Amino acid sequence: MKIAVLERNSVGTDIPVSCYEDFGEVTYFRNTVEADTAEHVADADIVIANKAPLNEATLKECPNVKLICEFATGFDNVDLAYCKSRGIKVANVKDYSTPAVAQHTFALALYLMEHLPAYDTYVKGGAYGAQDRFSNFDLPFAELAGKTWGIIGMGNIGRMVAKIATAFGCNVIFHSVTGKSTVTEYEQVSKEELLARSDVLSVHCPLSELTRNLIDAAALSQMKKTAILINVARGPVVDNDALYEALVNGTIAAAGLDVLREEPIRESNPLSRLKDSNRLIITPHMAWASTEARIRLVDEVYKNIEAFLKGEDRNIVNP
Repeated sequence: MKIAVLERNSVGTDIPVSCYEDFGEVTYFRNTVEADTAEHVADADIVIANKAPLNEATLKECPNVKLICEFATGFDNVDLAYCKSRGIKVANVKDYSTPAVAQHTFALALYLMEHLPAYDTYVKGGAYGAQDRFSNFDLPFAELAGKTWGIIGMGNIGRMVAKIATAFGCNVIFHSVTGKSTVTEYEQVSKEELLARSDVLSVHCPLSELTRNLIDAAALSQMKKTAILINVARGPVVDNDALYEALVNGTIAAAGLDVLREEPIRESNPLSRLKDSNRLIITPHMAWASTEARIRLVDEVYKNIEAFLKGEDRNIVNP
């Protein structure tokens, strides 16, 4: 078997991927952009990818491809219908990053709730050492206990966030965008009620036509002025222009984002101009990327390839 790893660095150079050499000759590429995709795939039998577009335009000159493995849960970069017409199977990895994303959700929320950037600056800037009292809490902060934590997207990540929020003493409510959720452990509410009641609102849904710009200016205007918005799902679920205006105007208190409408962030995104870390923290799409999660990801792709070579369909998304 010839294997092409199109975006080797997408799992981090600290994580070894030489295990794939168990299956044959492996060619590694640091990164692959659309213009290079066909050349990098070439005569590979198995392709391991993340964001590189895999469709008729990039695969039509690559006759040997039999399996595409995603270094991810999502497979938006693959034309599933075209691959099925070619007999190319596509496999993803599910649930590998759930603990990491849930953990990061609370890291963002607590960072903002407790005004940690302001207090860290207060100490490091010398103001704390110059005062004559042992403590400082001039910026009041609240407890999670007793607050309402709202969730959009009650999948594996959403359920873990709900469990942790409950342990903090929160009342958890959620909204199902499709209306098809079977979760009964937590109160399901309308979008309007979710927005109005949530003290913290975290987003964990996939991107679709139903969720694109789900949190727009109208939605933000329905939230509490004291509310914190957390988005660790997909950037376009939140209207970045509307969020900027909401933060500047005090429509909501703060936001923590790990995803943006365009990644990496561009100067055209107004959120790039908001430097107040007490109102906005942005991390570079890394919530999923704990060391443990990336090790699980590499291992799961290995198992997907192993199963395929045994004639088994493991995590195939276009059977």
